[in-house]
Amino acid sequence: MSALDALDERQREAASVLRGPVAVLAGAGTGKTRVITHRIAHGVDTGAYSPSRVMAVTFTAKAAGELRGRLRALGVEGVAARTFHATALAQLNFFWPTLAGSPAPSIIDNKVRMLGQAADAIRLRPSTATLRDIASEIEWRKVSMVSIEQYAELGRPLSGVDAGQLVELMRGYEALKDDRRQLDFEDVLLACAGMLEAEPRVAASVHEQYRHFTVDEFQDVSPLQNRLLELWLGDRHDICVVGDASQTIYSFAGAEQRFLLEFERRHPEATVVRLETNYRSQPPILTVANALMHGRAGALELVPAREQFNAEAPTVTAYDSEGEEAAGIASAVAAQIEAGASPSEIAVLYRAHAHSAVLQQALAVKGIPTSVMGGTRFFAMPEVRQAILALRAAAVAPSEQGFLPGVQRVLRELGLTEEPPEAGGAQRSGWEARRAILRLAEEAGPDANLRNFSDALMARAKDQHEPTMRTVTLSTLHAAKGLEWPHVHLAGWAEGSLPISYANTFEAVDEERRLAYVGVTRAARTLSLSWARSAGRGERAPSRFLAEMGTTGRGTGILRETTPNATRAGRQR
Repeated sequence: MSALDALDERQREAASVLRGPVAVLAGAGTGKTRVITHRIAHGVDTGAYSPSRVMAVTFTAKAAGELRGRLRALGVEGVAARTFHATALAQLNFFWPTLAGSPAPSIIDNKVRMLGQAADAIRLRPSTATLRDIASEIEWRKVSMVSIEQYAELGRPLSGVDAGQLVELMRGYEALKDDRRQLDFEDVLLACAGMLEAEPRVAASVHEQYRHFTVDEFQDVSPLQNRLLELWLGDRHDICVVGDASQTIYSFAGAEQRFLLEFERRHPEATVVRLETNYRSQPPILTVANALMHGRAGALELVPAREQFNAEAPTVTAYDSEGEEAAGIASAVAAQIEAGASPSEIAVLYRAHAHSAVLQQALAVKGIPTSVMGGTRFFAMPEVRQAILALRAAAVAPSEQGFLPGVQRVLRELGLTEEPPEAGGAQRSGWEARRAILRLAEEAGPDANLRNFSDALMARAKDQHEPTMRTVTLSTLHAAKGLEWPHVHLAGWAEGSLPISYANTFEAVDEERRLAYVGVTRAARTLSLSWARSAGRGERAPSRFLAEMGTTGRGTGILRETTPNATRAGRQR
C-alpha cells in the first residue's frame, strides 16, 4: 500500500512533490499532519529520502512526539523530528567541545530568578509580575533579532520600570549570565546560528547530515528561527513549509506570519498547494469561521468534506454575570453528558486563565470532572509514574493472573476504586489518571503482557502521547491550538475579554481575531459561545467578533441567539 493511498486529491498533490521549495497552506482540520507524515513516508518509500537525512521541525515537543509516532506507524524510523530548540541544543552540544575545547554552557532554568538577582545588583525592586514581563521582553527582543541598543530606541512601554532602568536591567542580566557561563532558552538559537555563520566546517557538516526539511506551523516562526532555518538549509531548496496564516497567534512572542505569506515571493519556483477541505467541523461551524476571517491576508475558505443537513447552528448566549455564565455552561455540559456525550468529548475554552476557576467550580457543582490544559502533563503526574513503576515491578514477579486482571490488581492497590471520588481536587485527578491507564490495558491487543504494556507506556511518555482522560477539558485558546473536540463551549466573548482590553491597535485586534478563529475551529459537531454583561462592577458589550460572525456580509444570519433558560431547556430535550 502506497503512502499516498489514504490522501485526498489535494493532500496527494502536496505529498507527491518531494523536491524543491513547497508551501502547503493548510486550513484548520484539513489534515496537515497527515500530509507531512505521508509526504516523508512517500519520500522514504520511493528512495528519494534517506530517513537520517530528513529534519522535521515542530514548535512543541508534543508535536514532535506525535510526528515520530505517526511516522513509526507508517514504517518510517530514524527521522529527526524535533523542535527548533532541541535541534539547536543538540548541535551546540555536539560541536561546542571541538570548537571551544570545553563543554557547552549550561542552560538557566529560571530567567525570572536571575533577573531578580540582576535587579538587586542595581538596587531595583520590581515586583515578580514585572520581572515576568521583563523576561517576556527579553525573549521577544532576542527572537526578533533586536540588540539592546536597538530595543532602547523602540521605546516599548512596560509598567513597573522606566525605559532607562529596563535597558540597564537587560544589560545586567546578560552580564550575570556571561559571568556564570550560562545561556538562556533564546541564546541557544542565537548561539547555534552564530556558530553556523562563523564556522564553515560546522555548516558543511550540518548540510551533509540533513538534506530535506519540513517545517510545521510555519506561520509562527520568528525572525531568529527563520534565520536558523536558512542556515540549516544553506544554498539548497528541499524545504516544505506547512502553515495557516489565520492561525498566527504568537505575534506577541515574536512570530511573524510574513515568512509564510511571502514564501512564494521569496521562492518563485515554489510549488504551493492549498488545503481547504475540512474533515473536522460541521458546515455551520465552518460558515462562522469563514465569516470571521473574511478578507484577511492569507485566509483560506474552508469547505466541508461532506454535507450535513441536520447540523446544529452555533449558538450565542448572553448572561448577566460571569458566575451565571459559568453556571449556564455547566448546565449545558451536563445536558450533553446526559444525552450520551463523554466528558472527554467536551471542551470549555477561554481567553485567559482567570476564567478557569469559576468554570471549574461550576462544573464541580454539577459533579462533572475536569482537566485544566497546561497543568501537570499526564506522564508527569505522580500517580502515573507510580503506576508505571508498579506495573514494571509486577512484570518481573511470576503470576498466575492474566494480563488484564494483573493490571487491575496493581491499580487497585494504588487506589483505583470502582466509584470515583467527587469531582474536583487532586483525588479525582489521580483516579481519572489511573482509570485512563486501565482503559489502555483494556484496549491492548491479545498478545499484551505486563512487560510489553509497561514498555508501551514508557514509549508513550517519551513521545508525549497522552491517553484521553474522561474529563471535560478547560483550556485557554492558546493552549487549545492544534486540538479538537466534538463539543466546544467558548466563554467570555465580551469586549475587554475577547478582544482583550490591551489590544488597542489594528494589528493587536487582528491577532485576537485569529485567536477567536482558533477557538471556533476546534469544534467538530456543536459550538456554543457566551458572554457576560457585567464583570465585577463594570458593564461590558458583546465582542465585536460576534457581530462579524452573525452575518456573512450578505445579510444572512449564521449565529443563533438564545436566552440562558432556553439554552438549558434546549440542551436537555
